[in-house]
Amino acid sequence: MRLTGRRQSSNVDDRRRSGGSGKGTSLGVGSLIIAGVVTWLLGGNPLDVLQQAGGLQTIIQDSNGDSYEPTPEEEELAVFSSQILAGTEDIWDKVFKDMGRSYIPPKLVLFTNKVQSGCGGASSSTGPFYCPADQSVYVDLSFFMNMKKVIGADGDFAYAYVIAHEVGHHVQYLLGTLDQANSLMDRQSETEANKTSVRLELQADFYAGLWAYHDNKYFQSLEAGDIEEALNAASKIGDDYLQQQAYGTTQPESFNHGTSAQRSKWLKKGITTGRIEDGDTFTPSYNNL
Repeated sequence: MRLTGRRQSSNVDDRRRSGGSGKGTSLGVGSLIIAGVVTWLLGGNPLDVLQQAGGLQTIIQDSNGDSYEPTPEEEELAVFSSQILAGTEDIWDKVFKDMGRSYIPPKLVLFTNKVQSGCGGASSSTGPFYCPADQSVYVDLSFFMNMKKVIGADGDFAYAYVIAHEVGHHVQYLLGTLDQANSLMDRQSETEANKTSVRLELQADFYAGLWAYHDNKYFQSLEAGDIEEALNAASKIGDDYLQQQAYGTTQPESFNHGTSAQRSKWLKKGITTGRIEDGDTFTPSYNNL
């Protein structure tokens, strides 16, 4: 991506030093980060994941406290993430104005190992997540460093896709879609709730693509190979692909983020059309998503 000269967002809450660089008593930090990649990829209700993650905080011990210092690679990722967030602010502000609405940007919270969010305690094993209670996106930057190792998804636009997807959930929150979907899932059977979750996640993928379309339109940010990076990441995080890789089989009734084909389709649709009205994943029949 071309980001030279692009501004950084002022809506970044850097808590990395407050989390320490401690080592797990039963799981190493690297293992927790890798688990976080898998947790995020396999999906589930983010609030359910956070409730589970709360118990993981006892695994991590702060051994170095304030002596933690980020690596140069991590600092580059912090600047990159701030620039991507700024890009989402610029684009969604324009999109919301076109709808006659005001866009309120989310906070981006950078943390190491563990964090306290408005949705509860979480650790690196939670993976990137959006918390509607405090309207914040939470990211441990080591997640990006391990994407290539775990699923073979690498590249700056692949990382940007992750952030833009979580910001997409914030857009859903502002539009009321997130509350409506969560309320519906509370009344549904597990299988039907999973289908509603798929619709929610595919729309967030579409919104990530929509952001990329407009960011490239206004800033000429995309370079050769960028779209392929993101589509490769989308194909590697489909429920079917991940279950096949992990278990050697798939259970479609348990899918809650969408298949590789669905995720690639909706991300590509957003990148191609850039029109928010094309991102309705709730009206089509489930089999036509």
